[in-house]
Amino acid sequence: GVPVDEVSTQSTGDEVTSHRIRITLTSRNLKSLEKVCTDLIMGAKQKELHVTGPVRLPNKNLKITTRKTPCGEGSKTWDRFEMKIHKRVIDLKSPSETVKQITSISIEPGVEVEVTIADS
Repeated sequence: GVPVDEVSTQSTGDEVTSHRIRITLTSRNLKSLEKVCTDLIMGAKQKELHVTGPVRLPNKNLKITTRKTPCGEGSKTWDRFEMKIHKRVIDLKSPSETVKQITSISIEPGVEVEVTIADS
C-alpha cells in the first residue's frame, strides 16, 4: 500500500502547483494585440512553460449604417461604419504565480486581457 500513497501524494502536489490557464486577449487594434501576444508567449517560453497558441478566433465585425445628412433632405447618401474586434486565445500549463508575473509585464493600451483558470 505504501507505493500507491506516494503516487497519490505526488499527483495532488502536481495539481496544486500547475493549472490549465487560458488567457483571452481582445482588441480593436491588431498590431498591439499581436505584440502583446508575442510578449506573453516569449515570457512563458523563458519560464519554460507548456504553451498552446495563439489561437486566432474569428473577428467580430460590428457594422452601423447611417444617413449622412442629419435632417433627411438632399440625396440619400449613407455612411457605413465598421469596427473589427480581434480575439486571441493562449493556453498555458503553469502555477498561478508565474502567470501573474507573465501578465503583469507589458500590456498595451486598448488590449483587454482575461485570465481564466481551469483545474485538471
